[in-house]
Formats: sequence, structure tokens, C-alpha cells
Amino acid sequence: MPSETGTSPLCSYELLGWYERAQRDLPWREPGVSAWQILVSEFMLQQTPVARVLPIWTEWVRRWPTASATAAASPADVVRAWGKLGYPRRAKRLHECATVIARDHNDVVPDDVDVLLTLPGVGSYTARAIACFAYRKRVPVVDTNVRRVVARVVHGRADAGTASPSRDHADVAALLPDGDVAPRFSVALMELGATVCTARTPRCGLCPLSQCAWRRAGYPPSAGPPRRVQTYAGTDRQVRGRLLDVLRASDSPVTRAELDVAWLTDTAQRDRALYSLLADGLVTQTADGRFGLAGEE
Repeated sequence: MPSETGTSPLCSYELLGWYERAQRDLPWREPGVSAWQILVSEFMLQQTPVARVLPIWTEWVRRWPTASATAAASPADVVRAWGKLGYPRRAKRLHECATVIARDHNDVVPDDVDVLLTLPGVGSYTARAIACFAYRKRVPVVDTNVRRVVARVVHGRADAGTASPSRDHADVAALLPDGDVAPRFSVALMELGATVCTARTPRCGLCPLSQCAWRRAGYPPSAGPPRRVQTYAGTDRQVRGRLLDVLRASDSPVTRAELDVAWLTDTAQRDRALYSLLADGLVTQTADGRFGLAGEE
């Protein structure tokens, strides 16, 4: 679908013109940001709002600007620097990824999607995002925001439904313009979904696209079950976070009693959360029975 000719259901001229005016000023989009630093941003942005990532990413790349610098840090320092971003297994996987890049790729992030997929913690979306945003390759980059925009603009549905990587990649690949503009189109498409064509309160009055199948159909509602609101309070995730807070605040391993006071509401849940942190390798137990972040003794 050559969007330059105007036959595509999603016009690249409209989208790119809007992006020039409306793009957010995000530091990992600045000229000169390395592929490694873009990779760090992609790890951090998984299931985490941009506002929470900004200060952590800025300090991270200042402290560890390369993969080898990150690999040289201790796992405990990496988990501690991850702070309150959530899903701390990502920090551990990022450290593992840095180690492989420094050791096996001469400290250079690969530019090939298939090679990127062999790195720890790098899945289908992240591999394509790095190839596209860091190396300017014409590959379809599909996240939740992109899937939602395509579902509405192209297919006339309120939401994208169940993910299908082959179908989703084919949908986006068909929209990509030819030439060097394709990577910018990809980030603009993602930006549109993140800031205008949002899940709960789409701002259709601000949409730059003159053609939208969902708008043309009269905004039909989703045919699927209501979206479940993800809770955090009282979950095992919250308990894990409380336990990690105690360990991050200490320069050395702590006793079980010091950990126990972090969650007194449900002792069985607290024990379950601690065992899961041990199983994930985020927490270790020392020979004398104390607990510390990964690698601390």
C-alpha cells in the first residue's frame, strides 16, 4: 500500500506532518543517542509510563553509557538503580543482555532482528524497535498502541483484540512508506496511539488522519468483554516491591526480621513473595541466613 500515492488507509504525509508538530521531547529520541541507550529505554518502557522512566533512564545512561559499563556493574547495583520502575526481572535481564553484548558483540548492539532476538530479555517487539529506531531499518514495529491505531484506522474496530504477531506485522508492514522515512513513520504511528488514539479516552478531535474506518463507521464499541482494570494494591507484585525496597535501602544483606516488617498484612503472602524473588534470582540468601540483592554476600 504505497502511502505516498494516497491509496493507503493511513496517509504517511498526514501522520508525519502531525508528528513534526506534536512529538514529545524524549531524550532517547535525540540525535547521537546510542543503540545501547535506546535498548535501555525499550527495556524500561515495557509496561511502564514514560514519566516514571525519564529520570531513571537519564541517570542510568549517565552512570552506565555502554553495555560493557552495565555488564561491569554488580547485579545488585543494577537492581538497586532500577528503583521503582516495577517488574525488576527486567533489570536482571538487562544486565544479562549487557554481558552478552559486551562479551560476544564487541560492545555493539546488533542491528539484525534475528540476532537481536538471541539476546536475553529481547523479544519480538524490542528487537524490531532497536533495528528501526537505532539503525533506521524498515521493519514493522508493533506495540499495543500501534495495534490499536491499526485496528481503528484500517479495520474499523474499537480495539485490536487478541495479538497475532504474523497478522499484526503484516498489517503494519503494508502501511510502511518506502525509503528512509519508514522509521520515522513507525515512531509517529506509536506516538499517535500513545497520545491521541488512546485506549480509554481517544481524542479523535485532535487526530491528524483524514481517513479512519472506525470514525467512518460511527465509533462502534468493542465487541469483546470489558477490559479488566489491572490492580496493584495487595498483590504479590506489591509485596515483592516492598521487600525489594528494604534491600535497596541497605548497603548490605539484612536479617529475615528486617524483611518481615515490610509486609505484616499476610505472612503467607509475604513468604510466597520472598520465595519468588529468590527463585527469580533477584534476591540471594547468604551463608549466615541473611538476605540481599542478587550477588550480595
